[in-house]
Amino acid sequence: MTGRTAPPLAARRNKLSAILLHERARPERISSRPSAWWLAVVTVCFGAFMGQLDASIVTLAYGSLGQEFRASLAAVEWVSLAYLLVLVALLVPVGRLSDAYGRKLFYLYGFVVFTAGSAACGLAPSLGALVAFRVVQAVGAAMMQANSVALVATSAPREKLRSALGVQAAAQALGLALGPTVGGALVAMLGWRWVFGINVPVGLIALVAGHYLLPRTRSRQPVAGFDWPGLTLLAVATTSGLLGLSAASGLPVPGWAVAVLFAVAAGSGWGFVRRQGRTAAPLLDLTLLRVRAVSAGLAGALSGYLVLFGPLVLVPTAMTATGSSELAAGLVLTALPAGFAVAATGADRVVPRSLTGSGRCLFGAAVCVGALAVLLVAPLSAGWLAPLLGLLGLGLGTFTPANNAMIMGAIPAGYSGTGGGLVNMARGLGTALGVALVALALHLAPGKGPLDGPRTAVAVLLAVAVLTVLATVLGTRHDRPEVARCGSLTERNGRLG
Repeated sequence: MTGRTAPPLAARRNKLSAILLHERARPERISSRPSAWWLAVVTVCFGAFMGQLDASIVTLAYGSLGQEFRASLAAVEWVSLAYLLVLVALLVPVGRLSDAYGRKLFYLYGFVVFTAGSAACGLAPSLGALVAFRVVQAVGAAMMQANSVALVATSAPREKLRSALGVQAAAQALGLALGPTVGGALVAMLGWRWVFGINVPVGLIALVAGHYLLPRTRSRQPVAGFDWPGLTLLAVATTSGLLGLSAASGLPVPGWAVAVLFAVAAGSGWGFVRRQGRTAAPLLDLTLLRVRAVSAGLAGALSGYLVLFGPLVLVPTAMTATGSSELAAGLVLTALPAGFAVAATGADRVVPRSLTGSGRCLFGAAVCVGALAVLLVAPLSAGWLAPLLGLLGLGLGTFTPANNAMIMGAIPAGYSGTGGGLVNMARGLGTALGVALVALALHLAPGKGPLDGPRTAVAVLLAVAVLTVLATVLGTRHDRPEVARCGSLTERNGRLG
């Protein structure tokens, strides 16, 4: 009996697996349109918008969550921290799997998981359950974000790549800008549960749009196995490092525990790098990072997002310290993502076309340095903050698309998912470090007046902006042999499957 039933069961399993792993092509009437690539970019913007909206909208619900679940702020912060830790840890491995099984496939499944997790968050009966559902939500977000840059890079024509990445970056900035306003309105009128519930209808629309408008994967890189020890080391390294920064920023954790967290992060990071150089099926082929345009570009991407997200902590602290309301601080803060969105979508019309991608990176980074240098000595009042934050946003909006295009242009098409995962991991780490380092500066900076901490935080952001310029200079000095060596990765005796 067992011998008779096994083949039909195996056949059914194979058929189900084939259905679930089948990446459908776009309808002919869509793929044949000259604007098909723009439709794909716009569809990817749904995920970019939702990811940043969710990142900034949740903080508005902290007060309501603390009241309903009778929890401290330190406990409520895990609603964001759990999401961020899982997201950062999964971006690179999910990008690697997407290169093998299909980027469109993982992107769409990411929307399914993210939308289901959002619905579960909105129905959570306890804070512990909410944190657990946020982990599920982060898994879906990683599946989307690891593929967003790759889908744009493989959909847009080469000459339109920078513009397409600018639109995607603008969608992220729009989500970031609307988060505080939308979150505040939802919490005030409908309650904190709708902060998560708003993702459900948007996710369903994006899922249908992605099914019909996103192109299937043309080039794939099969995997011979999955590096679970490598994933564990990466997760431990990122989690320990971010927890250490959070603890040093004022959490009630003993000093020795903070030192242990940083030691664990350093040891796990070293172990991850060692394993990736030795295992037959690495999560990250280190040859990619030997290309200077990639490694320096990723450093610049991390620094850029650190400078973008640092003011989210800095500005409200600085303004409320001088008696301004939180509403006024939120309105002033909107100038930063607004400037980012304007530059990301309109820089090509203003910046001379003769300026190369690396030149645009340098120009944008230099504008950031100038804006922060003035902010370091100017009064931290609304009249000064709004224009300077707008100028900072313009610089970041010019820098980010050109930086991302430089990175993706140096990575072979077959590794776009891995490259996109690296870019988004750099963004995620930059986001976390922007919040953590500014909070650390505000907590540790000595001084007599209420603005001494914010001044120190501005100095930290200025130093990072200078490092962004240096990373851009290093990234533009790559040579063709390195790029060619990166392009021959698939010839290395099954290194990646």
